[in-house]
Amino acid sequence: MPNKFNQFIHRQFRKNETALHELNYLFWECTRRCNIKCLHCGSDCSAEAAAEDMPFDDFLRAILPLQKVSARNSITIAITGGEPLMRKDLARCGRALRENGFLWGIVTNGYAYTQEVHAKLLAAGMGAITVSLDGLEPTHNWLRGNSGSFVRAVNALKMIRSVPGLAYDVVTCVNPRNINELPALKEFLIAEQIKAWRLCTIAPIGRAAENGDLRLSPAEVKQLMDFIVDARKDTRMATQFSCESHTGQYEQKVRDSCFFCHAGVNIASVLQDGSISACPNINRHFVQGNIYQDNFLDVWENRFDVMRNRNWTKTGPCRECSDYKDCLGGAMHLWKENQDANQGCIRHRLSTVTA
Repeated sequence: MPNKFNQFIHRQFRKNETALHELNYLFWECTRRCNIKCLHCGSDCSAEAAAEDMPFDDFLRAILPLQKVSARNSITIAITGGEPLMRKDLARCGRALRENGFLWGIVTNGYAYTQEVHAKLLAAGMGAITVSLDGLEPTHNWLRGNSGSFVRAVNALKMIRSVPGLAYDVVTCVNPRNINELPALKEFLIAEQIKAWRLCTIAPIGRAAENGDLRLSPAEVKQLMDFIVDARKDTRMATQFSCESHTGQYEQKVRDSCFFCHAGVNIASVLQDGSISACPNINRHFVQGNIYQDNFLDVWENRFDVMRNRNWTKTGPCRECSDYKDCLGGAMHLWKENQDANQGCIRHRLSTVTA
């Protein structure tokens, strides 16, 4: 059972963090273009997205006022997409961010991560990188819709792991096709000298919303939780579940900290069209403003109440849930407009598993 004292401390910590709402992690959806076509893409991106990439100068102009309230290097810009490496000016963008007092990193599928790109991004001050690897070669290539994706992602990881001081991790989207090969994938990653592995389920958003075959059954969710608990005993690689949901009986066992959806509390985003939100995968109904009409700092300081006061989430299964005080309705990206319950709740799905 979860430690009651830890629960109390965590609730107080979350309350204080919400009151302060100090921004420390900002996603920039720099493009909607992507060089592969993943079956589970939450953003439903394509190689030739209809919308143009956001001009970097527009983004920088919007966030510079943050310097008035935040210490230099206290905010990390997570550059995402789409696929960030579709932009030819990515290194220039990163260098300008560092010059203006922002740390930065990227989230990538690794397909276009060459030695030349690697050198340019490091020279521009890249401090963190996440690479997706969704199974052994056939499974990864199937989910990513590209026969060469696995080899390129692994080659990217070989370059990344060799850089002292570069923060990185591998993220795996777990689905019915790869869940039984997780033990083999774990050993593969350890053999590749990977030190940090993060696992998540596939949310019913974007392309995945139309493909129920990508979602784990309640029994498979339990299988995943049990696997992570066991994998965390192996000190050769740090393994943990993502921040996507409260995990009920597995809370404080599958990750380093208690569940806390930081969306709108410590995390914001600027989307490709200028929209201001929190995590990029959150439903567009929750957008709080737009950099082309609003002052970003003003939006951050004075809006986001829908994410800082989650009382509205106490509906449907959440209304009677004994873990609600620790969950507060779960992750924001699993809620939709006019939806009466969080349909991605791990704790709720686990409760339906027959012992």
